[in-house]
Amino acid sequence: MIERLANPYLILTLTALFWSSNMVVGRAFSTEVPPFAFAFGRWTVAALFVLPLARPYLKEQWPQLRRGWPVLLILGLLGIGGYNTLAYLGLQYTTATNAALLNSFIPIATIALSWAFFGKRLNLMESLGVLISLAGVMTIVGRGSLTVLAGLHLNIGDLWLLLAVLDWALYTIALSWRPAGVHPMLMLAAMILIGLAALAPATLWEMERGRHAVFTPGSMAAIAYVGIFPGFLSYVFYNRGVAAIGASKASLFIHLMPVFGTLLAALFLSETPRSYHFLGIALIFAGIGLTMTQRNR
Repeated sequence: MIERLANPYLILTLTALFWSSNMVVGRAFSTEVPPFAFAFGRWTVAALFVLPLARPYLKEQWPQLRRGWPVLLILGLLGIGGYNTLAYLGLQYTTATNAALLNSFIPIATIALSWAFFGKRLNLMESLGVLISLAGVMTIVGRGSLTVLAGLHLNIGDLWLLLAVLDWALYTIALSWRPAGVHPMLMLAAMILIGLAALAPATLWEMERGRHAVFTPGSMAAIAYVGIFPGFLSYVFYNRGVAAIGASKASLFIHLMPVFGTLLAALFLSETPRSYHFLGIALIFAGIGLTMTQRNR
């Protein structure tokens, strides 16, 4: 079993599967656990596993950690406090299928933001790829109807998911500034603590507004699952995969999320994919393929 988990392609596939299941679980328990409480519970569980593994590096790497606190603050707020919270907010109103499909837009959003903020040039074909993928997102958000888009009768859940995509794209860009010489597990621990510090008052505010988590065996198992698998293990697996085959190849495994997400949502939530889902994901994949092909060249 240990030898199999050393295979980078297997653990990266499992990472995409776990991340996809996060959307399904978040949707399934959206009525029992409100979004801020869900995010706070998820990262509390993940912290129980990460902190003991990070502790051996704290004393030696504390100077680097302290010097890099501004970047860690940004990473913690975006990657821990922001992304999953926005996703859970969206899952209160939209389907897990939509959530998984919209997440496939992350690579293109990252490229577009790199161009917008850092002036990284896009050639004609790359720009065309971004526009095609954006058309795919609009197809999913607009339910395949120009009337919906023209009338702005959009599902608020899809808008939250698009904000989550934007959040993760910004987080990915900010990772290029991460402190040098800090072990990944220690960096994750610092980010989790920052994220929890931001989520704690938000969770209390949520409770004051009358939104309380209903702790049943099912909801508690759901929080434990998203903390252990999409939270802790996915991070470890993704890091190992990147180290083994490189960031460019590893990032392509995020494209498995729409496949796993759609299948899991159909299996566990009885969500039937519509024709506009297939059209939207085809456009997103076409745009990604066009952009990535040009970048590789």
